[in-house]
Amino acid sequence: MMTSLFSMFDPTTIFKTQLNWFIMTLIILSLPTIYWKTPSRTNLMMTIMIKNLNKEFKSLFMKNIMVKGSTLMMISLFLMILINNLNSNYPYTFCCSAHLSFSLAMALPIWSTIMLFFWLNLNKTMFAHLVPNGTPVILMPLMVLIELTSNIIRPMALAVRLTANLIASHLLMALLGNTLNFNSKIWPIIMTIQMMFLMFEIMVAMIQSYVFSVLMTLYSSEIS
Repeated sequence: MMTSLFSMFDPTTIFKTQLNWFIMTLIILSLPTIYWKTPSRTNLMMTIMIKNLNKEFKSLFMKNIMVKGSTLMMISLFLMILINNLNSNYPYTFCCSAHLSFSLAMALPIWSTIMLFFWLNLNKTMFAHLVPNGTPVILMPLMVLIELTSNIIRPMALAVRLTANLIASHLLMALLGNTLNFNSKIWPIIMTIQMMFLMFEIMVAMIQSYVFSVLMTLYSSEIS
């Protein structure tokens, strides 16, 4: 029995192991595989999606430091978040994306690696970006603090954005599910609203995975 609305986000613990987190390692089973010489429609759709993402991410990356395969990390990040978000819409499944431990574990290492690379290889450019062009001399120390603060909170903002959107949408689905009563005369209307909201939830899952990967690419490519 669910004691509160947030109980759906509690991981189940059996034998002192939180087994619900194993769903992150099982997402590879959701990827379409090629069994025949002619690829299926799912394989074709994923191939087209990956090609379009590769073109878009390639246009966002810096040309002077970009090497072959630079977009692979962001495409893999997009697919991982997308499959986790879509799997969480099934009944009795665990939503990994609704936990900060999941989103921060992706945002912090990638962001810290990007920042470490830039500060070691493009330190003059990084120092120059701390003070925008045209800043008065008296405001330069304040602008440095503001830019440093904005850079530090970016991975936390990415993680909170993903987690908050998934939590809000799942809570709304739970509230709508509690209002369904087949003995009522308006249950077809409630069922229609729930189906429409489920389609909206799928769109949110896709949009949030795209936003997370695109913003991470933009943050890594704004140093020019």
